[in-house]
Amino acid sequence: MQIPDIIIAIDGYSSTGKSSFAKIVANEFSFLYLDSGALYRGVTLFAIENGFITEDCKIDIAGLDKALEDLDIHFGPDGTYIGDRCIEKEIRSLTVANKVSPIATVAEVRRFVDRKLREFGEKKRIVMDGRDIGTTVFPEAEIKIFMTADPMVRAERRAAEMRAKGEDVNIEDVLKNLQERDYIDSHREVSPLSKADDAIVLDNSHMTIDEQLVWLKEIISERFGC
Repeated sequence: MQIPDIIIAIDGYSSTGKSSFAKIVANEFSFLYLDSGALYRGVTLFAIENGFITEDCKIDIAGLDKALEDLDIHFGPDGTYIGDRCIEKEIRSLTVANKVSPIATVAEVRRFVDRKLREFGEKKRIVMDGRDIGTTVFPEAEIKIFMTADPMVRAERRAAEMRAKGEDVNIEDVLKNLQERDYIDSHREVSPLSKADDAIVLDNSHMTIDEQLVWLKEIISERFGC
């Protein structure tokens, strides 16, 4: 399927498979995939390692904001990098997951990440997933999708992903973390998680990744006649 130069924005709750879906879509259409969540997780890891966030999630906003001026965070061949260090494994840990939502509420952090994302998206032909891509980062995106799924299904997916990486996790702890993140993401003052008015809802609780791709192709075909 040949489609025009567009931006596909995928928003939604955590562990709905946004990243997996976005990667499949990017590969199918030869688009560039950008994982906005990885940048927030990278900033969170940076904040943890440099003492800008405490165990009880108190944040040194002024210190973090100043440090972001020199933070070289980017996408590389194996995922997300700070400088020449690949941080892909570290940013997927529960330690980072427990602090990423508070960090993502900080206006200075959101401005930093949004600026990075817009730079990547200037040439279009990208697929980007996150929490506010279709509402804040790329409100002009031609295709906007809002993904959701049953909370327990999401928790099971997240736990399976973490166990595959060798982590010992409890499903109830994972579910609690997801519920807390949902609340924080939806109630933050700056760019809260919300469905764009023109976004199409994709509830993939009982859909395979292939079924989701077929669903998207039908939408694109109807919209662009391709």
